[in-house]
Amino acid sequence: MNATVADEIEQLRTLKTVALKIKYHQIFGEPSRSLNRQFLFRRIAWRIQALAEGDLSERARRRVLELADDADWKVRPSRTFRGFSIEEPRRDHRLPEPGSILTREYKGRRIVVKVLDEGFEWEQRRYASLSKLAFAVTSTRWNGFTFFRIAEGTEPNRG
Repeated sequence: MNATVADEIEQLRTLKTVALKIKYHQIFGEPSRSLNRQFLFRRIAWRIQALAEGDLSERARRRVLELADDADWKVRPSRTFRGFSIEEPRRDHRLPEPGSILTREYKGRRIVVKVLDEGFEWEQRRYASLSKLAFAVTSTRWNGFTFFRIAEGTEPNRG
């Protein structure tokens, strides 16, 4: 990279977002909708380098277009976009199958819990989560997996 280009990019680092938006408009000939300072800086710096040192070769441009034609374009974000799901939540993989029985000794008392499709049953009452059930048993807040000793990679206590 030549010194002039490097100096121009260094000057960009000192600009505020508003000034970067103005510079973006000057270089690209259209306004940017982004207010992200880092995005603006990177796009402008790339364009300055491309203008000074040459853009993609014609061969590279053709290859990019070929790849774009073969790409599976998505018009909607994936179902797990950024960790959020638009589907119904799935059953926690740590839970035993519905119909299983969990047992736990607590203060001399044997706790026997049936795993249901949705929730748990203990003493003929239904609970939405193991934590709520553990609270009903102990009157203190517990992580249900901890209370029933269900850990990753281990088998829970079953009756």
